[in-house]
Amino acid sequence: MNTKGKGRPSTRSAKLIDGFYIEVLNKGQKDKGIKIRSKTKAEMEDAAKRYAGSKDVVILGEYRNEEWVK
Repeated sequence: MNTKGKGRPSTRSAKLIDGFYIEVLNKGQKDKGIKIRSKTKAEMEDAAKRYAGSKDVVILGEYRNEEWVK
């Protein structure tokens, strides 16, 4: 049974988990990309370097207790 495309799309954004985030977008894309979470800052920086060759990468930073850490 094929259920692809069935149902209603979500109306609210997904709840984020504590960690370090980057956003990965296709080159030249202006819309929202995919958020990727890492447990540590070093892992986040490694992921950013890995994707930077073929994608646009935005470092979002640390998310803790339902808010972004400055």
